[in-house]
Amino acid sequence: MQGPVFVAGLERTGTSLMYAVLASHPRIAMTRRTNLWTHFYGQYGDLGDDANLERCLDTMMRYRRIVKLRPDRERICREFRAGDRTYGRLFALVCQQHADRLGKPRWGDKSLNTERYACPIFRAYPDARILHMIRDPRDRYASSLTRWQRRRGGIGAGTAEWLASTRLALANARDRPGAYRVIRYETVVSAPERTMRDVCDFIGEAFAPEMLSMQGAPEFSGRGSNSSYGERTPGAITATSVGRFRDVLSPGQVAFVQTLAGDLMGQFGYAPDPVPLPAIGWARFVVETVPVETSRMLAWRAREAVRDRTGRPVPAYRMAEEVWP
Repeated sequence: MQGPVFVAGLERTGTSLMYAVLASHPRIAMTRRTNLWTHFYGQYGDLGDDANLERCLDTMMRYRRIVKLRPDRERICREFRAGDRTYGRLFALVCQQHADRLGKPRWGDKSLNTERYACPIFRAYPDARILHMIRDPRDRYASSLTRWQRRRGGIGAGTAEWLASTRLALANARDRPGAYRVIRYETVVSAPERTMRDVCDFIGEAFAPEMLSMQGAPEFSGRGSNSSYGERTPGAITATSVGRFRDVLSPGQVAFVQTLAGDLMGQFGYAPDPVPLPAIGWARFVVETVPVETSRMLAWRAREAVRDRTGRPVPAYRMAEEVWP
């Protein structure tokens, strides 16, 4: 039996694009942003204890992103209690119900930062495949900045996020070369059919031309994607967002990313741009930008280290008022 397909990576790296293409495959049912491993894995203790299981399910049935899947709690409980009572199996039952409802034999999930959980995912599903999306860190930050106007933590935190995710991409791909694939956003948008043929070969599915229409994800394709740079033609995959950082970021921001992430950028084919800063500009970059943004990098890393220890529960604003029946 083929294992599930996971799409990993940071926001604004093309994870939703990959989700939409895979969701349009006739055999794959994709869920989006469930964040099951982030918000639930290990958070409720041993699920062999019925009290822990009920607490976990109580939260799941109010979590908006699970409510959208219309889970059958009775069926989940019944089937879960009949086998291994692990988090991985519980998550699989939720996602498999969604796949059954769509009449597809294989399930998958697109959730941000899934790369953090590659080891427990492969323990739970030895035949799983993980596709890790990466994008030029300058374009990724420019897309975030354009979409939300401001980013907490600035370019320092944005660079720290990219470095952490990309280092995990390299480590996970090295440890699981036949099951973990790193895919550049730029490769997908510049050669979508060739890229998706390679992806299908990697996950063990035949390429289906209808994947490129993205009709299996109407919330994405109906408005022509979720690009930060305005609406696009529905069902079209274009490379118009590549290199847009040159229109959005300041020379100092570009210089900071290239200085701190240059080595890893080079490993993935992202060439540095010349930075047009006069002598006074470089002086301000060294005296002001570098220390401020470096402190933001360190603050991001410290915050994530705390969350790694204490957990990442579902945010209150993601909870519905009523419990799904």
